[in-house]
Amino acid sequence: MKYLVEVEKGAQGSDGRPSVGPTYRSIFAKDGFPPPIPGLESCWDIFRLSVEKYPENRMLGRREIVDGKAGKYVWMTYKQVYDIVMKLAASIRCCGVEKEGRCGVFGINCPEWVMSMEACNALGAYCVPLYDTLGAGAIEFVICHAEVQIVFVEEKKIGEVLKTFPNSTKFLKTIVSFGKVPAEQREEVEESGLAIYSWDEFLLLGGNEQFDLPVNKKTDICTIMYTSGTTGDPKGVMISNENIITLIAGVDRLLNCMNEQLKMDDVYLSYLPLAHIFDRVIEELFIFNGASIGFWRGDVKLLVEDIGELKPSIFCAVPRVLDRIYTGLQTKISSGGFLKSTLFNIGYRYKLYNMVKGSKHDEAASIFDKIVFSKVKDGLGGNVRLILSGAAPLAKHVEEYLRVVSCAHVLQGYGLTESCAGTFVSLPNNLSMLGTVGPPVPNVDVRLESVPEMNYDALSDTPRGEICIKGNTLFSGYYKREDLTNEVLVDGWFHTGDIGEWQPDGSMKIIDRKKNIFKLSQGEYVAVENLENIYGLASATDAIWIYGNSFESCLVAVVNPNKDALEGWAAQNGASGDFDALCENPKAKEYILGELTKIAKEKKLKGFEFIKAVHLDPVPFDMERDLLTPTYKKKRPQMLKYYQTIIDGLYKSTK
Repeated sequence: MKYLVEVEKGAQGSDGRPSVGPTYRSIFAKDGFPPPIPGLESCWDIFRLSVEKYPENRMLGRREIVDGKAGKYVWMTYKQVYDIVMKLAASIRCCGVEKEGRCGVFGINCPEWVMSMEACNALGAYCVPLYDTLGAGAIEFVICHAEVQIVFVEEKKIGEVLKTFPNSTKFLKTIVSFGKVPAEQREEVEESGLAIYSWDEFLLLGGNEQFDLPVNKKTDICTIMYTSGTTGDPKGVMISNENIITLIAGVDRLLNCMNEQLKMDDVYLSYLPLAHIFDRVIEELFIFNGASIGFWRGDVKLLVEDIGELKPSIFCAVPRVLDRIYTGLQTKISSGGFLKSTLFNIGYRYKLYNMVKGSKHDEAASIFDKIVFSKVKDGLGGNVRLILSGAAPLAKHVEEYLRVVSCAHVLQGYGLTESCAGTFVSLPNNLSMLGTVGPPVPNVDVRLESVPEMNYDALSDTPRGEICIKGNTLFSGYYKREDLTNEVLVDGWFHTGDIGEWQPDGSMKIIDRKKNIFKLSQGEYVAVENLENIYGLASATDAIWIYGNSFESCLVAVVNPNKDALEGWAAQNGASGDFDALCENPKAKEYILGELTKIAKEKKLKGFEFIKAVHLDPVPFDMERDLLTPTYKKKRPQMLKYYQTIIDGLYKSTK
């Protein structure tokens, strides 16, 4: 395979164990993994060394608010940030938090978030991100489970912390606001026997005390990141210093091999939650290179405006953001008049044709880039050269479209909190990698393990199986849950639960999820995530949740229909009513079911994999109803609970 080297042969299973495919690593690691970076032992060293090298470089920026209006970005240098971090560290010590103590951080991305994190790194304390989209009661659960002693919190989120009283006060002793402290909240906190400080008050708490920082080792834990998962309580993923610095060494080599090195004049827009590993490691990478991080204002409606002002060079996104950009571009083009849309479409087809033939994206249609696609680039600030998508699968048509029109590399990556985010990433100027997550990064070994009950064979001509990862980016275990750790870490291999398929060029395609499998009453196994990916190809659907169980012989589904498609069908078929009313229309349900059946036949699905009844929900699956995780994975038990009455009705209609 073009981008892989084989380091160990596969083997047939024995003693009831599944067979495993060969072990591969990136072609960029054919002579071994990147060596440790000299002087880099911990996350604190990442920051400390950059302060020494780039003291006057712009590090953290936010938009200045003048007369209620957002103005230009105002920046703090690496040295200015360092001075504040040292004051924070002194104040944290005054509150009795030592090495391996726990500090929670709760709020939108902002300079104070990063400075709180760096103060934890300085002291060897565990940074424990908190976020309210983990679900009801999760903030209280995490504070108590991690035994958090001090919480740094966005001013408007203080109330959320107070809701955890009195249970959390067994551990929590200090609250620090990123801004001010409202008088009534100060009173409530102090009545509960805790201390609360505004940001400025807390900076003075440590005085001018000089103290030696502890020695931080590679193996020390630097953060406990709680992941929502789709069932049960959140799990605390213990990430060590070594995990993050190993990832940085690997990504650094990858970027160098692709001639896309990060430079100190690169600019990053921080808006994806720092509470997740994806954004955390990207920001560590920028800090390592002495580059700049500008923060959004916390309002998704103003994101494009923030992009326009900051002019980032690297843009990271989750698929939902890129879907919005894609839809917005489509709307603009279709409303731009016949001449403009015709020119755009000619340019698109011409550039795509050349890229398929092997032309680099910046050479495939330079004339059209100047007169047509430059406007798309300007919409992203004008400087974006790299767009990275992660956290969930990016639709193939959106990825292709953005690769052509954005005048930037568009790469899709894959990783988990447990693997420190970066495990696979697609490569620039390789259109064959559309719909895949690319080859492994050059600091992990990867193999597939057969899943016989799902008919996935890691040793077949087209190798498919559970993705297993080995390397120093792997987490140290789940905090206080050795049982769960032992389930997924076996002989040093982390079992991701995701089903992958090696592509001929060495890239990985995610095709299914191991746990999302159930048996129908006739004994047939159904790999539901794979089916949802197939049915998701129907243009009349935006999202689909498929359900079945061992007491029923067929599948039913809840569909978020595509508004334009449904309204187009209504116009052609004389159906009246708004979108909500159309979703209740039996004929509309027949139309959507017909579109799904067409896909099933086209993809040659088995009879038991055909959907027999659908419910149309006009409201997209969302986190507000607890139907999705923060990374937009379906919470299947919660979905069943929410739609139970509807599911029962669908099965009655099939009898």
